[in-house]
Amino acid sequence: MKRQLTHDDIRAAVYGGAVLGGGGGGFVERGLRTAELALQIGIPELWSADEFAADDLTATVALVGAPAAPDPQVLPTHLLRALELLRRDLPRPLVAIHTNENGAETTINGWFHSAMTGLPVIDLACNGRAHPSSVMGAMGLHQEEGYLSSQGYAGGKPYAYVEGSVSGRLEATSNVVRRASVEAGGWVGVARNPVEVGYAVRNGAPGAIGFAIELGRRFLAGGVLGAAQHLGGEIAVTGTVREYRCEQREGLDVGVAVLDDAARTTLYIVNEYMALDVAGARRASFPDLITTFDAAGQPLASADVEVGKQVSVLVAPAENLLLSRTMYMPEVYAPVEELIGIEFAPAAKALADA
Repeated sequence: MKRQLTHDDIRAAVYGGAVLGGGGGGFVERGLRTAELALQIGIPELWSADEFAADDLTATVALVGAPAAPDPQVLPTHLLRALELLRRDLPRPLVAIHTNENGAETTINGWFHSAMTGLPVIDLACNGRAHPSSVMGAMGLHQEEGYLSSQGYAGGKPYAYVEGSVSGRLEATSNVVRRASVEAGGWVGVARNPVEVGYAVRNGAPGAIGFAIELGRRFLAGGVLGAAQHLGGEIAVTGTVREYRCEQREGLDVGVAVLDDAARTTLYIVNEYMALDVAGARRASFPDLITTFDAAGQPLASADVEVGKQVSVLVAPAENLLLSRTMYMPEVYAPVEELIGIEFAPAAKALADA
């Protein structure tokens, strides 16, 4: 199916993405602003994956950085510049673009590009929820022998602006872009990892944008409980934040939030929520969805958590989400576990059987 994205899609996409962000994936206000701008300047289109030939070329458009960084800036022109830098080096033209993940800003990744370039956005994400590392959102390309990643990036305020393009091994190029986000003040827009549509369908999360839009409609109609019901999840705990620590490490937000309840509920953060402990026991862990909402019932990014704020924590099992096969690769968890200092990856056997 081919369709034009409309103003009716904006709030549903951004709020559905905010829920699926699981604490990361950007911020609601910036997502709304970018989506509104896209529809002011053009007509972005959303196509289902079956509208393309399997060998058509697509690329990921994404944001890379630490949401709590003190001085970030990624303008729509930066997003377009990153795509321009990538296209310059490709051996054949791109036919489409797709987002890396679902989040308040990332679900609408590609809308501005589509409005400006005419390239359709595929209803597909590398991963149907937000994730902290580029490799987690690379659809298993790190296991593809001989694959060379190409990445264009741009971002930062005028005094910190950086842009560039890089090609090479996936992990190496991802590290270069992550480092560029630090130099840019916290964030860069990225266009990366060209692949054929057939590969993206087999290894990514087809239908992820439609999934987020439908979830957003349920949230806007029924609030937190409407979202929880749609996801087959529940509100696991509500409490006031008594302790919050967050620091930027290797271009990511790393920290913990502890509630004042008797169970001493603890949330572990690497951009997104990686684990939830209640009464000293593990209640949920990534890729399960763990999302916080403020006292007014609005999605609350991990970067916006503060001591004294009341939060409700929604938990939904991973099997109810649209996830990339990358979520079932043990090796992608190790660097994130090392950053936060806990183990939370599912056992290798469970991953292999998933």
